[in-house]
Amino acid sequence: MKTGKALVTGSCGLIGSESVAFFVEKGFDVIGIDNDMRAYFFGKEASTNWQKERLIKMYGDHYKHYNLDIRNFDKLTKIFKEYTPDIIIHTAAQPSHDWAAKEPLTDFTVNANGTLNLLELTRRFVLDAIFIFTSTNKVYGDTPNRLPLIELKSRWEIEPTHKYNNGIDETMSIDDNLHSLFGASKVAADILVQEYGRYFGLKTVSFRSGCLTGPAHSGTKLHGFLSYLVRCAITGIPYQICGYKGKQVRDNIHSFDMVNTFYHFYLNPKPGTVYNMGGGRFSNCSILEAIQIIEELSGKKVNYVYEDRARIGDHIWYISDVKKFKQDYPEWDYTRNLKSIIEEIYDFQKDLPLDELMLE
Repeated sequence: MKTGKALVTGSCGLIGSESVAFFVEKGFDVIGIDNDMRAYFFGKEASTNWQKERLIKMYGDHYKHYNLDIRNFDKLTKIFKEYTPDIIIHTAAQPSHDWAAKEPLTDFTVNANGTLNLLELTRRFVLDAIFIFTSTNKVYGDTPNRLPLIELKSRWEIEPTHKYNNGIDETMSIDDNLHSLFGASKVAADILVQEYGRYFGLKTVSFRSGCLTGPAHSGTKLHGFLSYLVRCAITGIPYQICGYKGKQVRDNIHSFDMVNTFYHFYLNPKPGTVYNMGGGRFSNCSILEAIQIIEELSGKKVNYVYEDRARIGDHIWYISDVKKFKQDYPEWDYTRNLKSIIEEIYDFQKDLPLDELMLE
C-alpha cells in the first residue's frame, strides 16, 4: 500500500474530515489546516470545532492540526518546509454563492488567492506531490439552465434525447454566463490548478463536484442542502425553498465516495485533469423528493415555506456525468445511494442534543 504524508486544508469540514479519516486509515500521517472560518461565514451553528476535537482524539499522533488561514503565505511556507507532504488535498473554501456577495474580497482571496498560495508552495517544495482540488459545478455558471428542461410532477428533467441526459460532462463551456461571485472565484482557482498541472507539470486535478454530503456536514441555511433539511425536519425549523417550485434537481455524493476518488487519483495521477464528480444518475433528487424521503424516514412533516424568487445563478437541474472518471479509474464505484445517505445523516443528527440542532 502506497502511504506517506497528507496535507489537508479545510480539514474539519465535510470533505476535509473525511479525507483525514480515509488517509489515516490508509496509513498516512495527516497535517490538517482549518481555522473554522465556517463559523465566520455562517454563524456558530456551522462551527467545525467539534470536528477538530474529534479528529485529534481519534487519530492522536497521526493527525497534527494547525489553526491557520490559507491566505497566510509565510505560515503555509513553514508547514511545507517542515512536512514536505506527498499529497495535498485542498478543500478549504468559502462555499456559498449567496455569502460571496456580502464580502467579495473575502470570498476571492480565500478561494483564489489561497489556492494560488498552495499551488506555488507545492511547486517550490514538493514538485512530485499530488495536488487535489475540490472545485464545484458552479464553474459552469447558469449555462445548465439553458438546457431543454421538462417540468414533471416532483422535479425538472432534461429531454430524454439530449446529449446531457446522463448528466453534464466536462465539455460544457464555463464562458458567457452568470456565475455568481462564488462561482467566479472558484473558476479562477480551478483554472490555476489546471495551469500549474499543464504549465509546470504538477500532478494536479480539479474535481467539479455536485452536492457533497454526509453525516459530518455542519449544514446551514446557506450551505449544506441535505444536512440542513434533515436538521429542519428534526427540530421543526422552517426550511425555505427558493424558486423553481421546489423541483430543482441536484445530484448528491457521500463524502466517503468523493474522497475515494482522491485516493484513486493519487495512485495513478493524470496531471492537469478535470473531472465532473457527483451522485450522477445513481444518486439525485429534487428538494420536494428529498422532503418526501425525510418525512417517510422520520414520520414527521417537514415545515417549509416557499419563496417564488430563485437564488441568483442557481441551477434548475444539475446532474454530473461521471463517465470520464469511471473510464480512467474503473475500479472506483459508489458505496451509498441517496436513501442510504439521508438515513445516515438522519441517524447521526437525531441523537444530537436538541439545543445544538436548534442554533440559528
